[in-house]
Amino acid sequence: MKSKIKLSTAIQQLLRCAICKAELELVGEQFRCTNPDCSNFFPIINGIPILINEDSSIFSVDDFIHQRNTFLKLSPESKIRKTLKRLMPDIGKNVKGKKNYDKFAKLLLAQSNTPKVLVLGSGILGQGLEAILSYPAIEVVESDISLGPRTILIGDAHDIPFENNSFDGVIAQAVLEHVVDPWRCVEEIYRVLKKDGLVYAETPFMQQVHGGRYDFTRFTHLGQRRLFRKFKEIDSGAVVGPATALAWSYKYFLLSFTKLKQFRSFINIFASITSFYFKYFDYYLIDRPGTFDAASGYYFIGQKSNQILSDQELIKLYRGCL
Repeated sequence: MKSKIKLSTAIQQLLRCAICKAELELVGEQFRCTNPDCSNFFPIINGIPILINEDSSIFSVDDFIHQRNTFLKLSPESKIRKTLKRLMPDIGKNVKGKKNYDKFAKLLLAQSNTPKVLVLGSGILGQGLEAILSYPAIEVVESDISLGPRTILIGDAHDIPFENNSFDGVIAQAVLEHVVDPWRCVEEIYRVLKKDGLVYAETPFMQQVHGGRYDFTRFTHLGQRRLFRKFKEIDSGAVVGPATALAWSYKYFLLSFTKLKQFRSFINIFASITSFYFKYFDYYLIDRPGTFDAASGYYFIGQKSNQILSDQELIKLYRGCL
């Protein structure tokens, strides 16, 4: 019995080969590239198309066929670990995510009655993303490089498997630090956005490694702005403040003393209990000039443009204190 594809018919029609960007056709339980010089097949697993260009991805199609752990861990957690996670206070606070997503949704709806939004890295629900999902008129396509609980499409942001000018909006929350070539990924975001399409991104600055081997890059506020130099800025700033950065540094300072799992588990608990209150300072600090030099992470809302921000103009946008 064939598994039903989780993507809507309209979105399926926008799918393209991850390798050559030619149209795809459905053949049994897989998609086939219609380009005779390519003719690659892409499997469908439990209704989820696996559209990976193995020449440019650190993952392979086999990773998903055999359901290996990629970025998200697929192994079930013990009840004790789940309970501890639920009881431990979070040391970080995304102060502006929900408000930003609501603003992003309203911008989308001002341009289209039925906008289509591609979410990159949405195997789990991003902080604040429920604000987008609360608008039924917005069709959200949740893609990831892991078979997470919310994934409806496996695709690598280095080769987004959709045709040009497909989406009204693209979201990349806490994603671009985990790709080997964020500049190429932003080029792909630009390509699949419609004319005047919108992007929402959150990127880390003062954060320790949190993705293990899949963690590569950090951005200052201006570094993030240059990454999106082909976009007109609508809004940007700190999304997670310096108080959270301090809590992260404190926790990782303690963790650096040992690599033994049982000790690290104890340190995680101890650090959460003794530093969770730091994050509340971020409500006061989040928009202050000094935060542009010390935030844990920044956000960017931009619109696809034909103009490119020059580096001379870029440095005039500095908003910090130094």
